[in-house]
Amino acid sequence: DLTAEKFIADPFSHEPDALLYRTGDLGRWLPEGSLECLGRNDDQVKIRGFRIELGEIEAKLAACDGVKDAVVLVRADETGEKRLVAYVIAQSQVTLSVAGLREQLSVTLSEYMVPAAFVMLPAFPLTLNGKVDRKALPAPDAEAYASQAYAAPQGEIEQVLAGMWAELLKVERVGRHDNFFELGGHSLLAMRLIERMRQVELSVDVRVLFSQPTLQALAAAVGGHREVEVPACAIVEGCERITPAMLPLAALSQEAIDRIVASVPGGARNVQEIYPLAPLQEGILYHHLTAKMGDPYVLQTLFGFDSRARLDDFARALQGVVDRHDILRTSMVWENLDEPMQVVWRQARLSVDELDADPGTGDAVARLYERFDARHYRLDVRQAPMLRLAIAEDVANQRWVAMLLFHHMVLDHTGLEVLEREMQAQLLGKVHELGESVPYRNYVAQARLGVDQQAHEAFFRDMLGDIDEPTLPFGLRDVQGDGNGVEEVKLAVEAGLCRRLRAQARQLGISAASLMHLAWAQVLGRVSGRDDVVFGTVLLGRLQAGDGADRALGMFINTLPLRVSLAGQSVYAAVKATHKRLTGLLGHEHAPLALAQRCSGVVAPTPLFSSMLNYRHCGVEVTAQALTAWQGIESIGGEERTNYPLALAVDDEGEGFSLVVQALVGTGARRIGEYVQTTLESLVTALENAPDTPLQALTSLPAAERQHLLETFNATAVDYPQGLTLHGLFEARVEASPDAVAVVSDEAQLSYAQLNERANQIAHRLLELGIRPDDRVAICADRSLNMVAGLLGILKAGAAYVPLDPDYPHERLTYMLENSAPMVVLTQRALQASLPATQARTLLLDEAQGFSTQPTDNPSVEGLHAHHLAYVIYTSGSTGLPKGVMNEHGGVVNRLLWMQ
Repeated sequence: DLTAEKFIADPFSHEPDALLYRTGDLGRWLPEGSLECLGRNDDQVKIRGFRIELGEIEAKLAACDGVKDAVVLVRADETGEKRLVAYVIAQSQVTLSVAGLREQLSVTLSEYMVPAAFVMLPAFPLTLNGKVDRKALPAPDAEAYASQAYAAPQGEIEQVLAGMWAELLKVERVGRHDNFFELGGHSLLAMRLIERMRQVELSVDVRVLFSQPTLQALAAAVGGHREVEVPACAIVEGCERITPAMLPLAALSQEAIDRIVASVPGGARNVQEIYPLAPLQEGILYHHLTAKMGDPYVLQTLFGFDSRARLDDFARALQGVVDRHDILRTSMVWENLDEPMQVVWRQARLSVDELDADPGTGDAVARLYERFDARHYRLDVRQAPMLRLAIAEDVANQRWVAMLLFHHMVLDHTGLEVLEREMQAQLLGKVHELGESVPYRNYVAQARLGVDQQAHEAFFRDMLGDIDEPTLPFGLRDVQGDGNGVEEVKLAVEAGLCRRLRAQARQLGISAASLMHLAWAQVLGRVSGRDDVVFGTVLLGRLQAGDGADRALGMFINTLPLRVSLAGQSVYAAVKATHKRLTGLLGHEHAPLALAQRCSGVVAPTPLFSSMLNYRHCGVEVTAQALTAWQGIESIGGEERTNYPLALAVDDEGEGFSLVVQALVGTGARRIGEYVQTTLESLVTALENAPDTPLQALTSLPAAERQHLLETFNATAVDYPQGLTLHGLFEARVEASPDAVAVVSDEAQLSYAQLNERANQIAHRLLELGIRPDDRVAICADRSLNMVAGLLGILKAGAAYVPLDPDYPHERLTYMLENSAPMVVLTQRALQASLPATQARTLLLDEAQGFSTQPTDNPSVEGLHAHHLAYVIYTSGSTGLPKGVMNEHGGVVNRLLWMQ
């Protein structure tokens, strides 16, 4: 009873009967989603590829204990996501619960058929006809969506954690069986949760939260993890000489310490601490040292100010943050050391450079970018702070502009957000509300002393040990670039797809980041031709970075390899496997990248991977306080670069997502971004409708490119002249260019008109001898003008030429003459004696008296068409004897026109 206005077969579906429906009642195209209405009255639905009747669910529900009547329909929630909602009337004096109904239905129905919400009603609203008024049924509230039987938290730890979850995830209550990610959690919120747990002395291994994300499991794991105890620094203010015993995090000789101290302005009195670099800092320093020009890790942010006074306020606020945080007063040293070290200065002044204000020198913003372009400009990382402010008056726009340059070794994405919050407090005069700053040395201690090297090696050997080929998308292998020649494109993911992505992540109990990683892996597999891909993923680095990591400044992130196997997996299994591997990686977020690469079978210097993904949380709430603090100051641009030739940044903006692709010019950054979007759409559709779909069946090609490849590139049907003969093409050229040189042999040559006349005389002579279409005329001649005239003459007479190479063995020539049975043989006097005996008439091309009396005009052969033979050519043959192949005029003409 389906009323359909139109049916469209879906050729890309993996279901043989997949159709897109337009129903009469809905009157609109049905969206792709996890749930589709198919019936005339929405009484049929399609969930995960299975077509079911809502009446079947209603019958099972009505059979549950205590249920008097039930109605099930499809409703869209506030986000537009469609769900099954059950409306239930209880029997007299019976109290029903969502958990109880869900438990009963789970026995008789598959999980995907169990409604998402249950609404208890005393009676159904009715229409005038006495039927259930479905439009009047109320929307379900939060209680109706209970994911499972609510169980109150038990014990003090569970109750404390439940309160933290409710506050972070903004939900009213949390049960002991609730899932952190199903309630909207992600890695950034996980970091904040871990930090809050630290504040009340609840220590836990962060991996538990990702592998067993229920409140009960997390509470049970409390107390089973001990963080590294960070040894205190022994350098006191005013110290005149620093000794090895004062540096618990560094292994340095007295001589090395003295050299380092001598490089710092003010000497030992200005040295607060010396310690090694964090894992990613080491990699960044390596690229800084090896870059031929500029520095790929000098980042820029551009600001505009309505007055010089506001610019000065900005600079003072920035200096205030520098004074508070040790990492912003840090410099790097490496000469004559066993390993690089970073030195914390007690005092470091921010450098402010003012450019010439002359408007005649060009646009102020353009001048700043030109002067401080990181493709040729470098910050001196041996000096603190590794920040610089370049300013210029923008006379044309009646404002001041400033470019903040900073090195990635001292700030990451989260650190920039912390920097912004602290500058806001400085601008508002509320520094006292910030509390104590968190030393970066705490993180370095955790990173270097936390998990031992053997544990890191065991993990990465298990993941990468059998990988012996690198993943190089588009063949790109230079991972030591300086950021030059890289283009950037930012694409917003369609809002509906964003909602569907988040809905699937919640249903699967994972973070949206896992879906993004799998989609990126799928794209890399397609463009690198590999079923097992490895790429770099940027880890937050703050989950196990010690107390206060959520509010600390510095470089915490780390890039580590992630392996994703694409072959032989369903979409559902691949999502779960990717999430599991990402979760395992979190426990090793401080491992050096060089160590991880050594654990694979890819031999250096070949890189293990040449692409990376950076999943970033970018949702920023703008408060009235922030508007006041930043009044007269605006952000007007920025630039981030990487040494990798291909990089994807996913900006999680709270509700939406943006994709930022950086790729070498010529690779096609926009095209790659469209691949990711298409893959995400295909991935979500498969999870919604058919989770068992093979992962390799997902599509990554946008519709336009698919059409270009399959249709545009294959549009080979081209009109060309029909019915032409080979000599007809020649005669057309004669008419167009009669005096042009047609053929050259040694010192002699013929124009098109001359060659045509000679060929015509040969043709007329052959016609006198009775030659007709499809007759064969053999020609045995040395390369010469006469040979070319002979070939054309044979064609003009309507016959097919049979070429006989004078150098062929006598036996082969004999066979070819017997097999082709020519009417006439054209040859030259010097070759006549060597030809085998034949019954055919013989004409000598080099004796003029045989042709000179013939007409020179083009002969007209009655009945000659393109389907007649043009020539017979002999191949070697598979039986030892030459094999004659007949070719018609039409085929040869088609070939020549195609070549032209």
